Amino acid sequence: MKKQYLILGLLLASFQFAQSQFTLEGEFRPRAELFGNGFSSTAAEGSTPWLQTSLRAAINATYKTESYTVYLGFQEVFLFGDRPQISAAGNGNFRLQEAWADIKLAENWSFKFGRQPLSYDDQRILGGLAWAQQARTHDVGVLKHKSKSGFTLDAGYSLNTFGDNIYDTAALFSYRELGFIHANKKFGNFSVSGLLLNTVYQTETAPTKSSLLTAGLHGELSAGAFGFAGNMFIQNGDRIGQVAVDGATLFSLDATFKATEKIILLAGFESIAGKTDDSAAFFPLYGTNHAFNGLMDRFYVGNHANAGGLVDLNIGAKFKLPKGYGFTAKFHNFKEQSLTKESLGNELDLIVSKGFNGFSVVGGYSQFFEPSSLTGADSTQNWAWIMLTIKPKFLVGK
Repeated sequence: MKKQYLILGLLLASFQFAQSQFTLEGEFRPRAELFGNGFSSTAAEGSTPWLQTSLRAAINATYKTESYTVYLGFQEVFLFGDRPQISAAGNGNFRLQEAWADIKLAENWSFKFGRQPLSYDDQRILGGLAWAQQARTHDVGVLKHKSKSGFTLDAGYSLNTFGDNIYDTAALFSYRELGFIHANKKFGNFSVSGLLLNTVYQTETAPTKSSLLTAGLHGELSAGAFGFAGNMFIQNGDRIGQVAVDGATLFSLDATFKATEKIILLAGFESIAGKTDDSAAFFPLYGTNHAFNGLMDRFYVGNHANAGGLVDLNIGAKFKLPKGYGFTAKFHNFKEQSLTKESLGNELDLIVSKGFNGFSVVGGYSQFFEPSSLTGADSTQNWAWIMLTIKPKFLVGK
């Protein structure tokens, strides 16, 4: 811990010598949430909800030259009350969140190496997971190409090891090896991306490697007042522990309509394959899953990993209100993807936001309506939250 603070102190002290080449920014983001009454899983009848406040405090430094860019991001995430007031020790959550260098190889080529987020397209398969206070990063090297014609190509590889031991990947959110190729091409008001992602899982208890291939396309189109975005992905191979995945799929289509300058209408559909007699279910792996299938995280956020799949039909609207306010409402209908199409419930998400001079406040309320076939659930399944975000710029390079 002392070494980490020493590194940070040396970094801050060095800015006075090369201010024009440095950018130093921060982030202060507390969020209070009402848990225990339906968020992530069904709350049983008679359960008692609780209020919990978490906070992300970060300081991020960028040093840029003509031939390379170096980025260091220090972050601590803590819960209110997780450390006694007079404790001499921290909570152990201070860490180097990001540390990477992006080296220019040629006019249109660079190599980005180190601890970094992987975020592409709508973040369905690879995303930075910024909603989570700790976010998501990978220890990876990425060869990057960007042409003036609107074509980009990223190819990355990661090998996770821990000393001389087999890296223990006990869950789909971790891996021993990761390799990917992502390409994107823009054609005026249309863009299309392709992703090939291979993940290798291995544990000490199951030393035989499992390899899972995820491949697919993401497209976006704007046509006047209408906007469309869609995904098509397929998985083949083996989950961790040699669990076979044979052609599991994810399909989605989202549409927007700009009714007025202040109103945007929303509609969406997503189908995620569930397990069958011959295959495990599709899982969206390292995406920002909180942004999909309802804000209460009932599906694919550390849960629902090999269940009956999901069909999500949703409608909603976004409103620009006076004095800098924004309001979003969205309603989801959930069913299993299996042939029975069993109801999994409905969800209503409401969000209110307000921008101020230098900071913003956003909050929300979500209500989940359990299917009538479910017994033993609390009569009200809900979640509420409010979050403040301040991103000060301590030093901006010229």
